[in-house]
Amino acid sequence: MKIGKREFDVKHKTYIMGILNVTPDSFSDGGRYHQMDAALRHAEEMIRDGADIIDIGGESTRPGHTVISDEEEIARVVPVIEAVKTRFDVPVSIDTYKSKVAEAALQAGADLVNDIWGFRHDGRVAELTAQYGAACCLMHNRKEPVYQNFLEDMVKDMELCVRIARDAGVADDKIILDPGVGFGKTYEMNLSAIHHVDILHTLGFPILLGTSRKSVIGLTLDLPTDQRVEGTLATTVIGVMKGCAFVRVHDVKENKRVIQMTEAILGG
Repeated sequence: MKIGKREFDVKHKTYIMGILNVTPDSFSDGGRYHQMDAALRHAEEMIRDGADIIDIGGESTRPGHTVISDEEEIARVVPVIEAVKTRFDVPVSIDTYKSKVAEAALQAGADLVNDIWGFRHDGRVAELTAQYGAACCLMHNRKEPVYQNFLEDMVKDMELCVRIARDAGVADDKIILDPGVGFGKTYEMNLSAIHHVDILHTLGFPILLGTSRKSVIGLTLDLPTDQRVEGTLATTVIGVMKGCAFVRVHDVKENKRVIQMTEAILGG
């Protein structure tokens, strides 16, 4: 699939989406990259360490996060998107579920819309994605973790997200699916979503696995956010073995190495 100017071999490789939170209240690195200079230094470091996409977010979506206005979110992300696109030859993703923010980000040069509600919160995000010819990552989410059959219901929810994208004119080769670890799921469901992430292959789209430093790791290992690298790496190995095309992570260097090692073993 093509994201921005870059071709991705989504059938045979696992790529890294590096997280750049330009928010003062991110759950894992709140405020560290809120200023432009720090954000650009971190983007450069992630690219050097092996990030294939830079995912820029202006509003924390951690549990209990504070919702900010569209204008504030736009003011946070647009200058950073423009600066990253000017300085580096890397596809840029905008992490938002709001159409006004998505439109401003796409105008600024974003190549991918990463929507935690899979186009189900604001349908105009799908229309804008199609209009700009951008790629999208549709994440599974529910307001409450209530399911008849968790895995079957997750697939059905994802089918709806795909239908919204297609109806808006988004091409199939621009769609990525994310099981939404940490969103609308219990601890046990999060473990199941990781273990059975390959169930999403039945829908025929590349998969992105985003587990980096999340609560499922913290709860399993009883560790704070800044000590969850090894737990994240374990999930990345699972992701590679299950055929995920992308992982979304904070710690790029470590995840790049574990992907290379896992792919070498599987290829051998």
